[in-house]
Amino acid sequence: MSSSGTTGRETCTIESTGGITLDARIYKPASEPKGKLVIVLVHPYSVLGGCQGLMKGLARRLSDRGLTAITFDMRGVGKSTGRASLTGFAEVNDVVSVCKWACRNLSAARILLVGSSAGAPIAGTAVDQVEEVIGYVSLGYPFGLTASILFGRHHKAILQSPKPKLFVMGTRDGFTSVKQLENKLKTAAGRTQTHLIEGVSHFQMEGPAYDEQMVNLIIEFISSLRAL
Repeated sequence: MSSSGTTGRETCTIESTGGITLDARIYKPASEPKGKLVIVLVHPYSVLGGCQGLMKGLARRLSDRGLTAITFDMRGVGKSTGRASLTGFAEVNDVVSVCKWACRNLSAARILLVGSSAGAPIAGTAVDQVEEVIGYVSLGYPFGLTASILFGRHHKAILQSPKPKLFVMGTRDGFTSVKQLENKLKTAAGRTQTHLIEGVSHFQMEGPAYDEQMVNLIIEFISSLRAL
C-alpha cells in the first residue's frame, strides 16, 4: 500500500478471483476511526464509464466524518485488469474480494456496502456472501423494466437478504419509477427503508451536488444499525 498526495488517502492493489487485480483507494479519517466499520463504495456501470472517481466525493466526506471508506475500480476499469461484464455478475467477485481484503488488512469487523446505480445490484448480490457486511445502501437502484434486462437476476439476492437495507432514489429517476421501487420492495425481507428525493433525476443524484446529502443519509443509516 502506498500513500498518495492527499491526506488520509492511500492507494493499493487488491486481488480478485481469476488473477484479476483491482486498483483501490483507502480514505482514512485524520483521527482514530469510529469503531471497526469500513464502508465499501461500489461505482456505477463500468460499460458506460463508471469508475471509482465517481465515488471520491462520498469517500472524502465519509472520512471527514470519522469513517474509513474504500473506492475501487471493478475489473476492466482504469488500472484494474480483466474485462467488464454486461450483467455485473463477474464484478460481484470484485466486491467480495475488496470486503475480505478490508477484513484482513484494515481490521474491519463490520462492513457497510454502498452501491451507486448499476453498482447497487452488484453490491446487493455480494451482501450475503460476506459475513461481516452488516447493512446495505442503494443509491439509485435500476429496478425498471429496461434495466432489468441486464440486472434483473441480481434483484432476488438483495430482496431476500435479511440484512438491513436503505434505498435512496430521486422521484424523477429515468430508470426506475417510484411505483416500480415500491412494488419491488414489498417483497423485501428484513428491515427495509426508502428515502425519496423530490424532483431529482438518476444522474443528478450521482453528481457532486448531492454528495453531502448522500453522506448524511449513510451516516444516519449507520447510526440506526448501531442501535440494533
